[in-house]
Amino acid sequence: MDIAIIYSSKTGNTKTIAKAIKEQLQNKNIVYFGNVTEELPKADIYIIGSWTDKGNATNDIIEVLKKIKNKKIAYFGTAGYGGSEEYYKKLFEKVRINIDSSNEILGYFYCQGKMPIQVRERYEKMITQNPENTNLKVSIENFDKALSHPDSEDINNVKKWVKCKILSKK
Repeated sequence: MDIAIIYSSKTGNTKTIAKAIKEQLQNKNIVYFGNVTEELPKADIYIIGSWTDKGNATNDIIEVLKKIKNKKIAYFGTAGYGGSEEYYKKLFEKVRINIDSSNEILGYFYCQGKMPIQVRERYEKMITQNPENTNLKVSIENFDKALSHPDSEDINNVKKWVKCKILSKK
C-alpha cells in the first residue's frame, strides 16, 4: 500500500504531528511526505493534516481533499482550542464535507497546538478594554495551556491512532 502524508502547518504544530505519523509508519511505503503540491501524489492511503483556520482546514488542504476519489483517507489536525472530543468532532464534520463519498474514511485525530503570541496580545488588549469579560479570561488561560502542545502525550496518542486506525485497516 502506497501512503501519502500531506499537511499544512503554519506554526509547526501540524508538522510535528505529521512527523510522528511518519515515524509510526517508518516500515511502510511512504511515497510522499510534505506540504501540498500542485499535483496530487499517487497513493492508496492519504493521511491529510491541517491546522485549524477559523474552525476548518486550510483552503489548500480542502482542495486536496476534494481531489481524492476511491481511496482511503485519514485526517489529522491541530487546534488552538483543545481538550474536548466534542469540539474536535465538530471540527472534523466541517472537514468531512469536502471528502468525496467514494472514499473510505479511516478516522480522524486532533490535538491542541500552540498559537502565535499575537493571539495572546490581542486578548490582553481586549481585556484591558473589558476587564469583566470572562470569555476573554478563559481564552487567555487556554492560550497559556496550549503553549506546551503538541506535547509527548499528543505524540503518543497520534501514534496509537495510526496503529489502530491506519495500520489495522490495510
